[in-house]
Amino acid sequence: MSPTPSPCPLCLDAGGLLVHQTPQWRLIRVLDDANFPAFYRLVWQAHVAEFSALSKAERSACMEAVATVERVLLAQLRPAKINLASLGNMVPHLHWHVIARFDWDSHFPNPVWGAAQREVAGGAQARLALPLETLDRLLSEALVA
Repeated sequence: MSPTPSPCPLCLDAGGLLVHQTPQWRLIRVLDDANFPAFYRLVWQAHVAEFSALSKAERSACMEAVATVERVLLAQLRPAKINLASLGNMVPHLHWHVIARFDWDSHFPNPVWGAAQREVAGGAQARLALPLETLDRLLSEALVA
């Protein structure tokens, strides 16, 4: 007898601070890692595990939203790199990580899940070019356009 699967956390609630949503997807800002304040997730609203489960039009809409988030982060924060990832090993619900990375961040050039390389004096959020609330608003406005 196989075990009963646990409820999907991305089906139960937003998964972070809700920045913008459509009937197809939602953009949230991850709140549980102060080392990476500009860490966003684009979460598909319906519970699907794999990108290939989406229709061609849905895949296009999903990736256009991911690209829009990336463009806004690049323009507003001028990071060294944007990390994009869709892993889903721990939470098999389709979502994309969109993370602004800086050469001064605690883990750079390691992945955010890797070993820290340094402490960031004053905290990472204080080093951003603008307040997170402003960034969230600009992201929402760009996703509407």
